Amino acid sequence: MFDRSLETLAPEGLAAHQWRRFHAMAREVLAGNSFVRSKWQAAGVSSADDLRGWDDFRRLPFTVKRELAADQAAHPPFGTNLTYPLERYVRVHQTSGTTGTPIRWLETPESWAWWARCWAMVLAGAGVTPADRVFFPFSFGLFVGFWGGFEGARALGALAIPAGGLDSPTRLALMEALGVTVLVCTPSYALHLVETARERGLDPRKLPVRTTIHAGEPGAGIPSVRTRIEDAWGARAFDHAGMTEVGAYSYECAEQAGLHVNEAEYIAEVVDPGTGEPARDGELVLTNLGRVGSPAIRYRTGDRVRLAEAPCPCGRTFRRLDGGIRGRLDDMLIVRGINVFPAAIEEVVRRFPAIDEFQVEVFRDGELDEVRVLVELEDPSGVRPIQEAFRQTFGIRLQVAAVPPKSLPRFELKARRVVRR
Repeated sequence: MFDRSLETLAPEGLAAHQWRRFHAMAREVLAGNSFVRSKWQAAGVSSADDLRGWDDFRRLPFTVKRELAADQAAHPPFGTNLTYPLERYVRVHQTSGTTGTPIRWLETPESWAWWARCWAMVLAGAGVTPADRVFFPFSFGLFVGFWGGFEGARALGALAIPAGGLDSPTRLALMEALGVTVLVCTPSYALHLVETARERGLDPRKLPVRTTIHAGEPGAGIPSVRTRIEDAWGARAFDHAGMTEVGAYSYECAEQAGLHVNEAEYIAEVVDPGTGEPARDGELVLTNLGRVGSPAIRYRTGDRVRLAEAPCPCGRTFRRLDGGIRGRLDDMLIVRGINVFPAAIEEVVRRFPAIDEFQVEVFRDGELDEVRVLVELEDPSGVRPIQEAFRQTFGIRLQVAAVPPKSLPRFELKARRVVRR
C-alpha cells in the first residue's frame, strides 16, 4: 500500500478525515472562488459555518460539465472557478474534448503535488516500486492525459521514461533497450503496440514488461480486453479511472476486484441519474479534497458505476466500484428499446482474436437508432459468430460488417470508436 494508515481507516475515522479536509477547503473556497460562492449562496450556504455535517454537505448543489464550459465561454480563457489570483497557478491542462468543448484547468504547486500523490497510489496499487522503469508512450500536450502518472512515478521513486513525439516502432525499440518493466497507456494503444510489434517480428512477451496500467477508456476493466492485453504482453493489466475535472480518483489493487476510490482524497457518492438520490448502481459523483485552487465539488462525472458490497480481501477499506467504470451515461445507445453501452460491445468483439480493431456506426432509421459494428476481418464469413454473440448478449441482432485489416483508425489516447453517421 502507498499509505496503509489511510487506506485501512475504519469508516468512522475515514468520514472524520474527509470532513476535516472538506471543511477547511470550503472555508478557503468561499473566500476566493466566485463560481462556487454564487452556487452555494443560492443553496443557502454563505459561510463554512453553515456546513455542520454530512446532511449540510448533501444540500450543496451538484456541478455538471456544461456549467464549467459555459463559465469559461463567458469568462475566457479560464473561467471563474479559481480560488486564487492567476499568479498562484503554475500549470494549465485541458480535457480531451471527446464529449464536447475542451475545458481548461489550472493547477497550483500544491494541487500538482496532490496529483502526483494520487497517481503514486495508483501505481503502488498495481505493485510498482522504486525498482521499476515506467514507460509513458504519450504525447505530452495540453490534454492532462498521463502527465499526472509521470509525476506519480517520480513521487514513488520509480524511473519515469517519457516517450512523447515518437512513433510506435521507435517506442518499442526504446522499451527493449531500456528494460522497461511497467507500461502506462490506454488499453487501445497497448493493443496497437502489440500489433506493431508482431508486424516487425517482435514478441512483446519477451520484453521485461511485467505490469501494464491503463486509463482513458474502460477497456482494462472489460474482462475480454484485459485478457487480450495480458496474453499479448505476458503481464498483469491494471485498470485506473480519472478525469481532468476531478483528478486521478481510483485504482486497482492486487486482488483486481474492482476499482478502489481513493477516499483519502475524494468524497464519493453514487446517485440515481434521474433523481439525484443515493443509489448503489448509478452515476458517480465526486468531490476532490486536495485541489483547492480549482475544485470540483459534487461533480457529476457521467460515469455509470455499481458499488461493491463486500470488503476487499486486500484489507483496504475504501469503497470499490464493482467492474470499474461500466460506461458513460451519455454514450448509451438505445437500439430497438434495448440499452447498449459501447463498453459492452467491445467486451463481445474482443472475444475474437482475429479482430484487431473495430468501429461502431450509429445511424437513424426513421425514428430509431440503428447500430452497425465494423470489424477488421480478412474473411467476411467470420461475422456470423460475432452476430450470434451479440444476439446472445443483448437479445437483439446487431449488424456486423467486415472491413479490410488496417482500414480503421488507431488511437494513442482516448479511442473514438463510436461514429454517428
